[in-house]
Amino acid sequence: MSIARFSPFELLLLKSRSQVDTATLLLLAWVLVHRQHVSEGQRRRRLAQVTAQFRHGHELGPIMGIAHSQDLQAIQLAAEVVRKECSKEQSLSVLHQAITVATDDGEISLNNHYILGFLADLLNVAPTTFSTLFQELTGRPLRSAEDPSRDAYWQVHDPEYHARKQRDAQAAKQKAKDAQTKAEQRQRENKHKQQNKQHQKDQAQHEQAQRERTKQQQEGARQERARQEQARQRERQHWKQEKKRPYSPPDRTHRALAVLGLTPGASRTDIRRAYRRMAQLHHPDRFYSGSEHQIALASARFQRVKSAYDYLMQNI
Repeated sequence: MSIARFSPFELLLLKSRSQVDTATLLLLAWVLVHRQHVSEGQRRRRLAQVTAQFRHGHELGPIMGIAHSQDLQAIQLAAEVVRKECSKEQSLSVLHQAITVATDDGEISLNNHYILGFLADLLNVAPTTFSTLFQELTGRPLRSAEDPSRDAYWQVHDPEYHARKQRDAQAAKQKAKDAQTKAEQRQRENKHKQQNKQHQKDQAQHEQAQRERTKQQQEGARQERARQEQARQRERQHWKQEKKRPYSPPDRTHRALAVLGLTPGASRTDIRRAYRRMAQLHHPDRFYSGSEHQIALASARFQRVKSAYDYLMQNI
C-alpha cells in the first residue's frame, strides 16, 4: 500500500514503539491545545512532562500538529487503540491524565468540558465514574456537556468544520497528485539523461577501441615490413659477398655448408642451428603478403636450405 494513503497519525502509529503511548499522547495533546491562556511552548513542555515515561520513540511536534488540526478521525482512532489495548484501570489512568492537564490552572475551558466527556465515552468510562473521578481530582462537580461525538455538536460549534475538512482533503489530494506527476516527470528526465550519458560513454569506448585496433594493425604491418626489408638486405649482402669470392668449383659438402652459412668443420649441432635460422628466414609463409614472384623465390630458397640440411645430416 502506498504511504500516501495513510494519514499522518496512522504513519505515527506504524512507526511508534508503543501504539498505546502514541494514542494517549494525541488524546492529551488534544486536551492541551484547548487550554486557555497557555502558550504553545507551555503546552509542549506540559505534554513532555506528563508523558516523560512513555515509550513512543518519536517527536512531540507532529502530535501537536494533528491535535491543532482538530482531526476527529485521528482522535477517534487514538481512543479506539487505547480502549482496545488497555485494561479498565489503564483507561481510567488515561482519563485521569486528561483531567489533570485540562485543569492545571483550576479552570477548564468549555471545549475541554466536551472533550473530556467525549474521551470518557470513547474509553467506555461510565458517566458516574467520570463525574466522581473529576470531582476527586478538581474538588468540584463536572457540569453536563454536549456530546461532541455527534455531528450536531460540530454543526453548532463549527458549521464550517465538514466543509473545511472536505476542502483540505481535496487540496491535499491534488497536491499529492501534482507531486506524483512531478516526481514521475523527473524520473523520466533522469532516465533519459542516464541513457544518453551511457550511450555517449559506450560510443567513446567503441571509438577508442577502434583506434587502438587500427594502431596495433598499423604497428604490426610496419614491423612486418621492417623484418622483410631486413631479410632482403641480408640476402643482398650475402649474394654480394658470394660474388666477390673467387670462383672455385666446390664439392657438394662445401656447397651445402655455404647454403647454411657454415664453414668446413661445422658440427651437426651447428648444422641444426643454422638450418633452423635459415628455415625461419626463408620460409614461404613469411612472404604471404608479397607477390607471387616473391613467394616463388622464397619457396626455392627454402627448398635449397632443406636439401642442404638433409644432405649434410646424412653425410657428416
